[in-house]
Amino acid sequence: MNFSDRITLGRTGLTVGRIGLAAGYNAPARAYEEGFEKGCNYFYWLPRRSGMKSAIRNLLRQGKRDRMVLSVQTYYRSPRLIERSLEQALKKLALDHVDVFMLGWRNRPPAPGIVERVLRLKEVGKCRFIGMSGHQRSTFPQMAEAGDFDIYQVRYNAAHRGAETEVFPYLGDAGVISFTATRWGHLLKQSRMPQGEQPLSSTDCYRFVLSNPRVNVCLSGPGNLQEMREALRTLESPPLTPEEMERIRRIGDHVHQRGMLF
Repeated sequence: MNFSDRITLGRTGLTVGRIGLAAGYNAPARAYEEGFEKGCNYFYWLPRRSGMKSAIRNLLRQGKRDRMVLSVQTYYRSPRLIERSLEQALKKLALDHVDVFMLGWRNRPPAPGIVERVLRLKEVGKCRFIGMSGHQRSTFPQMAEAGDFDIYQVRYNAAHRGAETEVFPYLGDAGVISFTATRWGHLLKQSRMPQGEQPLSSTDCYRFVLSNPRVNVCLSGPGNLQEMREALRTLESPPLTPEEMERIRRIGDHVHQRGMLF
């Protein structure tokens, strides 16, 4: 396994780097541009995140659109507002379409009217593919059975491994993107470690996620250039040894149990 190799995102035919760039912590444009230069071409943009917006527009001006995979998320629950949010995103990015339009924070299947609207946006070319992101694992098999979505964005990390049995086996040939690889930073904190154990690095967390063959892309949400560079070290790292895998799982179990206690 070579983490620097690009792969195909499920059945979409899109070629992507294994580390995806998420805008949530609003790193400066330079961080995302450096990530792109190292092969990270999946941009997961949230409106009102100026750092990634600037990076995307800079790369578009350089004629690199065909090398980028652009994903936009909406949290709206109204079909009308969902469509409007995509139109606004296209205007802000000066685009006529995005590659992926993601319905965010869906812990139950979207209403039929919402599914009809996003399928219509796909049909008319406003987006090439549609995705669904959520935290409730039981929702994903239901959505996969319906077959309307091309990509699923799933919470998965060393402390939250339920997707291995409850989600991944049911997604068929859909694309899979993981998020919260560091479990909101808990896997990086000494205070949350078992006695005598050193915390994981973010690179350890990304390597763990990408070791699962069902995960196509692991999202990284850098807050600055240093955090982006640490994520990029994943691409130069070897696969986990059995000993490393056992240690990461042991730490994940401890962090998960401690979270349940508190």
